[in-house]
Amino acid sequence: MARKKTALDFEQSLTDLQALVERLENGQLSLEDSLTAFEQGIGLTRDCQDALAAAEVKVQQLLERDGQLVEAPLDVDDAQ
Repeated sequence: MARKKTALDFEQSLTDLQALVERLENGQLSLEDSLTAFEQGIGLTRDCQDALAAAEVKVQQLLERDGQLVEAPLDVDDAQ
């Protein structure tokens, strides 16, 4: 269940980030609104990077077991 929630969070963060980029590229935001959108985008980017780093650790755990796909517990704090 947690895995599905993480995937949904990543997808939502990525969708929100894409919407922010489109708003910024449109060029019709005020400077203040642009800075606010940029700040939100930085936060979303970090969320996405964290999710991708956790996924990378999970893949490595699955692949680095003597050529056998053996699942090991994932400690997300170690991935950061």
